[in-house]
Amino acid sequence: MTTTALTLSAGELLLRPWRADDLPALLAAHDDPAMRRWLATRLSGAEEARAWLEAQREGWASGRRFGFAVTDPGAEESLVGNVVLKLTGPDRQSAEAGYWTTAAARGRGVASLSLGALTDWAFTASAVSPGDGLRRIELFHRVDNDASCRVAEKSGYALAEVVPPCPPPHPLDGHRHVRHAGAVSAAGARRAGSAGTAGGPATPRRCGDSAAPSR
Repeated sequence: MTTTALTLSAGELLLRPWRADDLPALLAAHDDPAMRRWLATRLSGAEEARAWLEAQREGWASGRRFGFAVTDPGAEESLVGNVVLKLTGPDRQSAEAGYWTTAAARGRGVASLSLGALTDWAFTASAVSPGDGLRRIELFHRVDNDASCRVAEKSGYALAEVVPPCPPPHPLDGHRHVRHAGAVSAAGARRAGSAGTAGGPATPRRCGDSAAPSR
């Protein structure tokens, strides 16, 4: 898939495919203890960063993984985050979303803006899922990552279940959020009478509520 001219707008932010010259900014982003606490993949040097950037390029070429650098055109196109969509099923109707933001960009709504733009694009882009289109996107985070929980809910990803730990990479319980095609963000849900993500009544359970893990 050709990605040279593909960009997405998210408020004042711009999402574009990763480039080789993003390497210094990528390494600087990963030199952040707070971000490294949550990420499964932690980059520690130029060689690892180059391999990660090549994996993003290969993902686009395969049509199975779509990674975007999130930049701020108002600040000389500085890197403020990353969002990615990964297809998870052979029928191309389900996917998983992920994201991170740089330390300097936190508190500005970067995560929810960029995740919203990625989600809207994913459900409408024929390159992602031709034919019937993408039907659902899942988002996972650790149970103690309250900030990611708020971003998920704000972006229309309803809490589906608490998943059990899977050490060593996932030592704690996690939350699985799901957004279905046709669902709306939290702001849109309020305007539509708080419709749930599948079109029925909204569930009262939120990320902070207790739920039994699915074993």
